[in-house]
Amino acid sequence: MIRIVIAEDQRILRGALGALLDFEEDLEVVGQAENGEEALKLIKDSKPDVCLMDIEMPLKSGLEVASELKRIGSSVKVIMLTTFARPGYFERAMKAGVHGYLLKDGSIEELANTIRKVMEGKREFAHELIMNSYNEDNPLTEREQEILKLAAEGKTGKEISKILFLSQGTVRNYMSEILQKLDSKNKIEAISIAEEKGWI
Repeated sequence: MIRIVIAEDQRILRGALGALLDFEEDLEVVGQAENGEEALKLIKDSKPDVCLMDIEMPLKSGLEVASELKRIGSSVKVIMLTTFARPGYFERAMKAGVHGYLLKDGSIEELANTIRKVMEGKREFAHELIMNSYNEDNPLTEREQEILKLAAEGKTGKEISKILFLSQGTVRNYMSEILQKLDSKNKIEAISIAEEKGWI
């Protein structure tokens, strides 16, 4: 029996997925979470084989949860489900070591088969998500992403410099480089572009 945790913030979708997967003889849904933090706790407590994870969730995103699971060496296999074919998301999902990456509009049969294939050691990715990721590479370095992400959280240049142990001048230089790379007029526009592309 393949044990599954579903992490999805939309209650109706979460319930429907759980009910439909439970109809499969070899699959068992052992827990459901509505946000990233709950998902992490559930995975640690119930030790499922697979976690179906929405990318965009409250408290912690699916990408943050997947990265954390990789960091702690969890054996759970993560399959990302997304509505958004954003190029940056695929790149970040790969770095987080996910085993599957699918669009939410697929059939339940496809999802069940993906779960089985992932349990056999394969990796399964939706073709359109892969193709989309090659259309546009993230121009920002990891440090630039880090700075822009902190700015998106409302941190000032001074606060960012303290958090990252950089001088305020260095943070300013990074920010001007970010604006140039994203061809944006200001920080707000840069954040908006990077979030839209899934780069931060």
